[in-house]
Amino acid sequence: MKLSRLRHRLAAAVAAGACALGLGSAAQAETTVLKNFTLIDGTGAAPAPNSGLIIQDGRITWVGPAASLRAPAGASTVDLSGKYVMPGLIDLHVHLGNVVGVVQNKNNFTRENVEKDLTTFAKYGVTTVQSMGTDGDLIFPLRAEQRAGRPNMARVYTAGQGLVFKGGYGGVPNLNNQVSTPAEATAEVNRQADKGVDFIKMWVDDELKTMPKMPPEITKAIIDAAHARKLRAVAHIFYLDDAKTLVNQGVDGFAHSVRDQKVDRALLDSMKRRGVWQIAETLSREEYMFAYGKRAPFLDDPFFAKGVSPDVIATLASPQRQQQQASNPHFHELPQFLDNAIANLAAQKAAGVKIGFGTDSGPPARFPGYSSHRELELMVKAGYTPAEALHIATGVSAEFLGSKDLGLVKPNRWADLLVLDANPTTDIRNTRTIRAVYVAGREVPNINQ
Repeated sequence: MKLSRLRHRLAAAVAAGACALGLGSAAQAETTVLKNFTLIDGTGAAPAPNSGLIIQDGRITWVGPAASLRAPAGASTVDLSGKYVMPGLIDLHVHLGNVVGVVQNKNNFTRENVEKDLTTFAKYGVTTVQSMGTDGDLIFPLRAEQRAGRPNMARVYTAGQGLVFKGGYGGVPNLNNQVSTPAEATAEVNRQADKGVDFIKMWVDDELKTMPKMPPEITKAIIDAAHARKLRAVAHIFYLDDAKTLVNQGVDGFAHSVRDQKVDRALLDSMKRRGVWQIAETLSREEYMFAYGKRAPFLDDPFFAKGVSPDVIATLASPQRQQQQASNPHFHELPQFLDNAIANLAAQKAAGVKIGFGTDSGPPARFPGYSSHRELELMVKAGYTPAEALHIATGVSAEFLGSKDLGLVKPNRWADLLVLDANPTTDIRNTRTIRAVYVAGREVPNINQ
C-alpha cells in the first residue's frame, strides 16, 4: 500500500475514534460567544438584560443569562456590554437586481447586481428577504448555494416570475410572461413550480384604471393551480373589492394593503377566519410614491445616504425629477393612499389579522435596507408599539416563511443577528444604531462602519 494512502486511512481512523468519544465535532466547531447584552429574542417577550449566547458553525446552541454561560474551550468571545441583540429583520416584499441607478431593466438582473442588493440589505440588518416575482432564473442556483452553506449576505426566498395579465400592470417588461386565459395561467403556475419557487405571486391591479386588470376567472385558476402544487398564492392588490374576491377564492396573502379606501368588517372577518395574511403593508412604498415631488427629507439623512450613491441622490433631488413626479395626474391622491394603508393596518391589528413585514423596496427610488427601518417607523405610527413592530419583522415573518431556522434567537436557529447600541423597544429609530450584523454566525459589514 502506498504511504500516502496509509496516512489517509490512519487519519480517517483517528477522526472516527475522536467522533466516537464525542471529541471531533466540538474540537473542530467554529465557536463564538456573545455576552453581557440585552436580548430581544423575536418571540415578543420582554427584553432580557445580562444575556449571553453561544454560536457553533453558524447556529445558536445556547441562550440564557450571562451568569450561567460556560464558554467552550477555544471560543472567540465578544463582550457586548450595553448593547442590544435581536434577530435580523425579515423583509417579505422586495425586488432584486433589476435596477441600476434609477433605471429598471431586465438586463440588469445579473448575479453581481442581485448580490449587491442582498449585501446592502444585510448591511442594514435585513438578513432575510422574500423576492416578489421579478427574478430571473439565476436566482435559483444562488438560493441553492445559500441553503447548502453559510451565506454572507441576506438570505433569499423567491416567487421566480410572478403572473401578469396580458397588457396589464405588474412585473418587469420582457421578464414576466403575461397570461390571458385560465389555461395559460395554470400552465405558468406549473412552469414556476417546476423551477422550485417558494410561492406564487400575481398582480391584480389596473394602475388607477389605466390598464386592464386580471379577471376573477384567472385569479381563481392561479390560486387553485398553486394549491395543487402545494404552494401559497399571494397577490398584489389595491382595491377593497378585489381583496374580498381573492379571499373568497382562497388566496393566502396580500403583498400590499388595500389603499383605495378603508377596509370594512366583512374583509377583516373573512381574512381572520380563513387565515389570510397581510404579508406586507408596504407603507414606505406609499410614502416614496409622492416623497420626491419636492426635496425628500431623507435625502439629507446620513443613514440613508450611506446606502445610496451620490449620483442617485443628486438625481432624486433635481428639480426635473421633482417636477416629473409632481406632474403625475394622480399626485394629489397619493398621500391619501398612504393614510388609507396606515388606517387599514391599524384596523387589521385590532381585528387580529395575521400581519407580516415588507417594504416593496428594490424598484427605482425605493431603497433596499433603509426602507425597512422607515417601515418600522410607519408601523409605530399606525399604532404598533416598537416591540410589536419588531416582533412582526422577525419571529412573525419567519412564521409566514414556514421557517424553523430563522427569526428567533433560540437554540438550533441560524445566528442571523442585529447588534444595536440603543434600545429599539423604547424608540423604534434605535434600529438605526447598528453596531454589528451577523449572518450564519459570522459578522458581515454593516452600514455604520
